[in-house]
Amino acid sequence: MASAAPALIACPDCDLLHALPRLEPGQKARCQRCDAILAESRRNALDRTLALALAGLVLFVPANIYPLLRLSLEGRAQDMTIFSGALALWEQGLHPLAVFVFAVSIAVPALRLLALLTLLMPLRLGRTPRRLAHMHRLTDFLKPWGMLEVYLLGVIVAFVKLADLATVILGPAFFCFVGLILCTTAASACFDPRLLWERLETSR
Repeated sequence: MASAAPALIACPDCDLLHALPRLEPGQKARCQRCDAILAESRRNALDRTLALALAGLVLFVPANIYPLLRLSLEGRAQDMTIFSGALALWEQGLHPLAVFVFAVSIAVPALRLLALLTLLMPLRLGRTPRRLAHMHRLTDFLKPWGMLEVYLLGVIVAFVKLADLATVILGPAFFCFVGLILCTTAASACFDPRLLWERLETSR
């Protein structure tokens, strides 16, 4: 039986087409013309991505349950959570903005973490995920819509501006939220999509 055709990849910098060789863990493939990195085989990419995704899911729960900030003014204290921010916008009649804030700060990050785990857990157990290609496209589609970093920047700006008017204390959810951002960012950096396509080819 004829051997499978080698995978082809275009250089992201100069568009030169290459036949991508099989890479060992830690190896990189570079463009013959401009020396740009074409592909990289990361060591323990699957285990690292899965561990970071699981850690992000664990941190997601307290980040949304516990107070993000505690505002104390004239003897009165009020706790603020991520959900309470979206709820306050809804109660003020800013319904589209409230839905958008809820989506990008809660719904989309949770859905992307679950989709990533749905892909990685079967691979770690030696099985091919169902609807692998569709789930991978879903994680790529959701990636730019999970604006946790933008939300965190808004919290920091609010903390600085309110510090002169009242006593503002960072709640436990703030530190969980920072950890969640670090985990999701690191998981995206460690994720190697070639693991998915290789498993899909071998399962055919």
